[in-house]
Amino acid sequence: MPTSAPGISSKERRRHQAGFTLMELVVVIAVLALVAAVVLPRLTVSHAVELNRSARTLAATIRYLQDRAITSKTPYRTRIAIGAGTVRVTKLSATGTEEGSGDPSLDRPILAEGITVMDVLTPREGKLSEGEAVLRFEMGGLADFAAIHLKNADGAIVTVMALPSSGKVTVADGYQEEPR
Repeated sequence: MPTSAPGISSKERRRHQAGFTLMELVVVIAVLALVAAVVLPRLTVSHAVELNRSARTLAATIRYLQDRAITSKTPYRTRIAIGAGTVRVTKLSATGTEEGSGDPSLDRPILAEGITVMDVLTPREGKLSEGEAVLRFEMGGLADFAAIHLKNADGAIVTVMALPSSGKVTVADGYQEEPR
C-alpha cells in the first residue's frame, strides 16, 4: 500500500503532480523561440517580392550613383553581368583605371538570389543579351539612357529605366524599351 503524507490521499497527490512546473514551461518556450528565430528568416519569400525588391534596390543604386558622381566629381561604372544576377560598382581613379567603389553600401549584393538580368538596352551599345553591360556615371551623372530587364525564376519581368536628362529612375512591371 502506497504511503503518503498525513492528510493527503494518493488520489489527490497524483492530481497535483499531473501539471508542468514553471521551469519546464520556460524551457519549452525558449526552445520554441530559438527554433522560430532560426527558421523564420529562411522561409522563402515569393519570387515576385524578390524581383520587385531587387528592381527597387537597383533603381536606388543608380540614383545614388548619379548623385555621388555629381557631388564628388568622380566617375563611376556599373558593370552588369547579363544572364547572371551580379551588378558591380567601380569608380575611376585619376589615372582612368577602375577600382573598388570605396563605399560599403555599394559593395553589397544588389540583386537577390534567383534574379537575373535578361538584357540591357542603351543607345551606345544597343540591346545586349549576353556578356556585360556598363553604365557610365560621369561628373554630370548618368551618361546614357538605360533600360535594364530583370527576370525571376517564374519568368516574371520588371524593367528598371534610367533617364539621364531628368535624372529619374523608374521601375515598371513587364518588358519596356521606351520611357512612358
